[in-house]
Amino acid sequence: MPRERPTIRYTSRDFSSIRTDLINYIKRYYPTTYKDFNEASFGSIMIDTVSYVGDILSFYLDYQANESFLDTAIEYNNVVRLGRQLGYKNKRTYSSYGVVSCYVVVPSLNEGLGPDPAYMPTLKRGSKLTSNDGTVFTLYDDIDFSRLENEVVVGTVDPTTSVPLTYAIKSQGRIQSGEIARMRTTVGNYERFRRVRLPGNDITEIISVFDSNGHEYFEVDYLSQNIVYKEILNTNSDSTEVPNILRPVVVPRRFVVSNERSATYLQFGHGSETAKTGNAVVDPSDYVLDLHGRTYTTDFSFDPSKLNETDKLGIAPENTALTITYRRNSDTNVNANVGTVTTTSEPIWRFANRTGLSARKMSNVQSSLEVENEEPITGDVSIVSVDELKIRIHDTYAMQNRAVTRQDYKAMAYSMPSQFGAIKRCNVLQDKNSFKRNLNMYVISNLRNGHLTAASSTLKQNLKIWISRNKMINDTIDILDGKIINLQILFLVSANLDFDREPVLQNCITALKNHFFVKRDLGENLIISDISNELSKVEGVSSVDNVRVKNVTTSGYSTVKYDIDRYKSADGKVLFCPENAIFEVKRLSSDIRGAVR
Repeated sequence: MPRERPTIRYTSRDFSSIRTDLINYIKRYYPTTYKDFNEASFGSIMIDTVSYVGDILSFYLDYQANESFLDTAIEYNNVVRLGRQLGYKNKRTYSSYGVVSCYVVVPSLNEGLGPDPAYMPTLKRGSKLTSNDGTVFTLYDDIDFSRLENEVVVGTVDPTTSVPLTYAIKSQGRIQSGEIARMRTTVGNYERFRRVRLPGNDITEIISVFDSNGHEYFEVDYLSQNIVYKEILNTNSDSTEVPNILRPVVVPRRFVVSNERSATYLQFGHGSETAKTGNAVVDPSDYVLDLHGRTYTTDFSFDPSKLNETDKLGIAPENTALTITYRRNSDTNVNANVGTVTTTSEPIWRFANRTGLSARKMSNVQSSLEVENEEPITGDVSIVSVDELKIRIHDTYAMQNRAVTRQDYKAMAYSMPSQFGAIKRCNVLQDKNSFKRNLNMYVISNLRNGHLTAASSTLKQNLKIWISRNKMINDTIDILDGKIINLQILFLVSANLDFDREPVLQNCITALKNHFFVKRDLGENLIISDISNELSKVEGVSSVDNVRVKNVTTSGYSTVKYDIDRYKSADGKVLFCPENAIFEVKRLSSDIRGAVR
């Protein structure tokens, strides 16, 4: 008589259910072979061991399945890898940008009629400045103190004749966080898709990569991109209007930058220099797309036909030494508050003509330099959460290198390269007062301490140029500052009789701190009932008696006034937020107050 087919429950995946199924299976199919089901028996040990292994295998099977899809993945690095497959370039470290004011004292002309132009220096690009807490910034532009638009005032006068002896000159320039660093590494024999790890996790920009033979490697968005556009100095008669000319350059040697949570990598292609055939001079026809009768080519976006080319996604370095120049931040947070960038650590000076100038006077001019930032230095933002990262990946995938919808513009703003800074929050709205398709983009940045603030003018200028690359030709977009509405949270709860009030109060405050720790979005309403739910989850709270929201506009807070009662829902559960504003509980320790009775 054939044996009955065993009944196996494939839905049993945890320890207890697997163990129960095994015991039932043994009782049913081996009733005479094994009868001792005592928990202290050897058979029970074997059953528990099999159940234990089955539970672990089921866990890791579910874990691997979840981590294979973007919607269910929870590990940060896995979300980044899945996003890379959809075209999202993760950025871990950002630069901050701002404007710094510089002051020098220049000797006057012999007649006292204005400062002596010969002693008006230029503070060169690349000069290093530091903030009060030691954060390093680099001057982004030359600051020429001889410009006509500079502010000039009398510094000192002769006490006898009242003739000016010196003049103080104020000029401004842009600064960027970080400092230049170099790394030299030796690579051996040929390796497909070689990866080179850079030291540290604070790298914002790759400036240049050269090998020991003088070959330059260029950064591209994707290894299939074999053309980059370089700025060439314009020597024509219109150089004042167009200082640089954009030229396409074929780059067989190229790399992409891969940012992971703990490291930055340079990844090269799988072409080999030694295996490459042909002349030493590269024939452009081997690398450039065929025109097929056209007199032009467009190469800003990915072209699938490039995959048919034979350059193997770029030539990888082999048996050489790479010199990598990059920019890195000197601190984990490189934003700076107003008036904190006050020191010039490594100034680079240039005088138009040193011939015949007094060394003492030049030294006095250089030593008189004072700097100060009159607006916040912003652009560095904290690493986004996993949930927010997933949303940005989906938005970037839908954007497809063009901005058509409001969501496309938001995705493009968040995807700005890290060396140009970053915004914390943005929202795009249709301008109802415009007859054209004008859009208003409201942006918010954050300070060094994490508090929200208006984005600096330099950061907004970088964002405007970045968006103009892929926006619709008939769209006009204005970048404006979003409004910050500071709030205080006041609550009253009742505690169970067997709990002390003070620990319950502290636990309630801690719960609300965690709730408001992540910054909200522009136009995101405040759900007051969610605050009550968070308080009700605290151990020892029997009831939430009252939750009240208050607008704060005192010193140190935003000056935006908001009528809480007017913009609250009829049932008092929702506080509506304007689409161009953002709610912020600025100081979690003092702006969340409560009582327990």
